[in-house]
Amino acid sequence: MPDYSIQIGLLPDWLRDYWLQFDSDQNDSQEVDLICRALQFAFECHMGITRRSGEPYIIHPIAVATLLKELGADKSVIAAGLLHDVVEDTLVTSEEIDARFGEEVRQLVDGVTKLSKEFDEKKNQRISKSERQAENLRRMFVAMAKDIRVVVVKLADRLHNMRTLEHMSREKQYSIAKETLEIFAPLANRLGIGRFKWELEDLSFKYLEPQAYEQMSQLVSEKRTDRENRLQEISNKILDGLQHQGINVIENQTRPKHLYSIYNKMRRQSKEFSEIYDLAAIRVIVSTNAECYLALAVIHSLFSPIPNRFKDYIGLPKSNNYQSLHTTVIGLNGKPLEVQIRTGEMHEMAEKGIAAHWKYKESGKSSKLNSQDAKFIWLRSLLESPDDPQEYIESIKDNLFEEDVYVFTPKGDIIFLPRQSTPVDFAYRIHTEVGNHIKSVKINDKQSSLSEPLQNGDIVEVVTSENSHPNLYWLNFVATHAARNRIRQWHKNNRREENILRGRDLLEKELSRKYLESKIKSKELQEVAERMNYQMVDDLYAAIAHTEIKPINVYNKLKEIEARNKPALEATPGISTSNVAISRDTVPDVKCPILGINGLLYRIARCCNPLPGEPIVGIIALRPGPVSIHCQGCINVENTPPERQLSLQWDNNPQQNQSKPVYAVDLLINAVERVGLLKDILSRVSERNINVKNAGIRPRRHGQFVAIYLQLEVQSREQLDSIMSQIKGMKDISGIMRLNNNSRDNSRN
Repeated sequence: MPDYSIQIGLLPDWLRDYWLQFDSDQNDSQEVDLICRALQFAFECHMGITRRSGEPYIIHPIAVATLLKELGADKSVIAAGLLHDVVEDTLVTSEEIDARFGEEVRQLVDGVTKLSKEFDEKKNQRISKSERQAENLRRMFVAMAKDIRVVVVKLADRLHNMRTLEHMSREKQYSIAKETLEIFAPLANRLGIGRFKWELEDLSFKYLEPQAYEQMSQLVSEKRTDRENRLQEISNKILDGLQHQGINVIENQTRPKHLYSIYNKMRRQSKEFSEIYDLAAIRVIVSTNAECYLALAVIHSLFSPIPNRFKDYIGLPKSNNYQSLHTTVIGLNGKPLEVQIRTGEMHEMAEKGIAAHWKYKESGKSSKLNSQDAKFIWLRSLLESPDDPQEYIESIKDNLFEEDVYVFTPKGDIIFLPRQSTPVDFAYRIHTEVGNHIKSVKINDKQSSLSEPLQNGDIVEVVTSENSHPNLYWLNFVATHAARNRIRQWHKNNRREENILRGRDLLEKELSRKYLESKIKSKELQEVAERMNYQMVDDLYAAIAHTEIKPINVYNKLKEIEARNKPALEATPGISTSNVAISRDTVPDVKCPILGINGLLYRIARCCNPLPGEPIVGIIALRPGPVSIHCQGCINVENTPPERQLSLQWDNNPQQNQSKPVYAVDLLINAVERVGLLKDILSRVSERNINVKNAGIRPRRHGQFVAIYLQLEVQSREQLDSIMSQIKGMKDISGIMRLNNNSRDNSRN
């Protein structure tokens, strides 16, 4: 065994003690040597760097390695966990990782290393946040397709970051928690890593909806002792019954339901907390599959089963390979109780998922992911997803959520599909050519429509024909991105001339509807095509036809080009006023509330609804019309060339403005429902002499929380902030937000 005490001796005492505790049960000499060298190198690379908590940064890689060790990861994965931030955060290169620790570790580290550059030199523009997020996810999934262990390292990294999220800013907390709930928790579920999934969901819930999280924590903690005593009594009765029948019970445990799971159920089923009975479940772990079914019979003899609440995930496993028997019975207190029955191996799979059976070759190196493996067909869909960053992120969310529909081929093979999938989605899941030539379909031996949503247990038979081809109309009802992409691809390759004509017609209709001032020249369209990554205008037309891009996007690019070629406004020396309408209603003794545009027509932009007291910018129209007044930072300002922007400011002189105008603002208030809530809010508003133009209230998806919409008429940002602060301080108010089309300006609790 190599003597690595010298390397360990170079570490400070606190880290050496921390490491020896981690390393206490490592016996393999090669494993110890690799992990030890990785620890020492990570410590040296991160030396002097601290986390936001003030702790040495090395604590984070060790925590990630600890999580991986608990999952049963091998030496290369644990080493990658220790090194996962080295390339991203220091000057160390991938080549150096390869030279020091081997290709396998280097590939794992590369797979979780995020894109660091913020400027695209080829396009000569900054890389947007959504583009960076999409590219980082795409890189991770490509690496994951080569070695599934990449994503397990990433999940361990994300879990520890979520555990220490309290040290980040509120904005960062919300952003990271949202991405975790939408992408990484579903990803952990897809891989069957239950222990990661539940904790990621609860931690995300804590930061996304802190008020609801605290309420759920309090509700669950109340009467916890009585509930646990009652469950233990039921558990003991089950254990006695099983042992009496000679069934070998490995473990008999009560399992508390997670906070987000309870909250989601309340919201999904519109139930109060008092109506949720399965706050905990009893889990029975036995030795064999046969004993699972015997245990089920014993439990049903002890407690009355509730009809239609039994699920056999052993005979029909979930798409993430989860196996267990679930039954709901009437417990000793007359309330429903869920009981789960599984073997030890099934329990290991439920907790660790894909990590419970790492795909190794006999040599110890990871095997390549078999792209035909049904367990990872959803991953293939992610690799085939669209180039548009926002659409790609949405496709990830769609593909990662748990598949809710299982259907059968005529031969009895099971196919998992997302909810609302149709026979067209089914056909493309079987094979691209089956989808491209689907003619008709039978569901349960009955002729059905191609757009008919599939249900659990359906037997689907597809009839194909060489003369049948994909229809663009199918894009209106298919549920999977894989089907959508293949329909578009077929039309790209086989209906180019038709698509060019259709795309040109769609663009001309859009331009006609928008009254674009000048006739569009081919040179301008060619410039737009190149800026949108198409070589020719015909490629642009074809992309419009098969919905890759929208005509409005092309219109916006053309407006930019036209504005660039026109003189700007003459509100200041050297700026032309030819495109700005003169006000016919200007009254000499009425002062315009905005400095610099007296005598000109203007309008308050509805996308951001700026108020006096907020920094503003004017945007000149492309054709004669009023100046649009926007908030600084509005997305429409960011997308407008500088030559069409005017630097403006509000006139706050009360002596020159005898009567201040009012401006409409929309507010969304989240609150716990109670009698008189809306009346109390309106009373606070009335006390400040603020007019309410509109008010409404509607329940959330569960009955405990409501959303209240108010449209107020205020004179300034200061007045708005004051009333929002007062409403926020009221009892039962969990948050208040100012709404606008950009969803930019908001205040949250």
